[in-house]
Amino acid sequence: MPLETFKTSNPLTLGVELELQLVSLSDFDLIDASPDMLDLLGRRKFPGNVVPEITESMIEISTDVHTGHRGLLEQLHEIRDALVRAGDTLNVGVCGGGTHPFQKWAERKIFSKPRFKQVSSLYGYLAKQFTIFGQHVHVGCSSGDDALYLLHSLNRYIPHFIALSASSPYSQGSDTLFNSARLNSVFAFPLSGRAPFLLSWDDFRHDYFARMEETGIVSSMKDFYWDIRPKPEFGTIELRVCDTPLTVDRAAALACYLQALCSHLLERSEPPPEEDDYLVYNYNRFQACRFGLDGTLVHPQSHESLSIREDILATLRKLEPHAEKLGSTAALEHLYQVSHSGSDAHFLRQERMNSGSTEGMVDAALQRFRM
Repeated sequence: MPLETFKTSNPLTLGVELELQLVSLSDFDLIDASPDMLDLLGRRKFPGNVVPEITESMIEISTDVHTGHRGLLEQLHEIRDALVRAGDTLNVGVCGGGTHPFQKWAERKIFSKPRFKQVSSLYGYLAKQFTIFGQHVHVGCSSGDDALYLLHSLNRYIPHFIALSASSPYSQGSDTLFNSARLNSVFAFPLSGRAPFLLSWDDFRHDYFARMEETGIVSSMKDFYWDIRPKPEFGTIELRVCDTPLTVDRAAALACYLQALCSHLLERSEPPPEEDDYLVYNYNRFQACRFGLDGTLVHPQSHESLSIREDILATLRKLEPHAEKLGSTAALEHLYQVSHSGSDAHFLRQERMNSGSTEGMVDAALQRFRM
């Protein structure tokens, strides 16, 4: 089926999706509770949208379309409160974090939905290992060409979002030494990575997607697990590299950082993206996953080595006029604080040290989600 025409949407509008953990309050392990949670949440009007994810210990929530930080944050608070109330009724905890620190993937159950069963059949054990939790941010674009321009222009800032959102230091009971171990699971999928370097929607639609469809490998954009992908049915680009933060406040701040960046990039005051920008892409992404804010990146065009933390701080300062215009100054202030005090990965490691157990980490994440 040919890829649809790119739907025009209002530029710089926002939507957020969060994949969340369902946790047993008796042992703090993941619990296969999504069928019960979804049934309970479906009995009254939910302040956004909530759907199952690939295993039964996960759910995904999404917001409406927003223009700025205040409305987005208010709705995320309403969604958070509804989830907490439902969890309290079922004696199930709800929290963020990119990975659960000690759950065993082999114990997970695939949610009974045709697409999830198809993915499980195709990818085998990788489907259950995909019990990881990310934040996706959609930004509205006026055309497919603008979407592709933004998608490739953002490649240089991908390490910022990985480092600022990092919340997956532990996996399968061990400290991975990564700040974002979650993305290592995404990289295992054959259609992960980055989009081909095309700046024309017609070229992308006819010369790339149509040819890929002919191979039988893909049938829709959902089959691509790229770090950023276009979503023509929504008229957006979708950023997919963020771990789910421990608080909805950070989720809103990250979304508005992306919005301000897109506002700046659409002025086209920076050098346009080039194919060679991707020569350093995997290295920069690894640095952000492994070392977080303490990592370094190589600028894709000047080849200068930069501190990720200092590059974020410089970018935040550059974006202040855009944030003021968009009403998201508070979002940037939040990220200034994160840059100085440390990410959620840092917080979780501190909680592991303070409590002496990975269960204590989960308890701290559950409490933080309620903040």
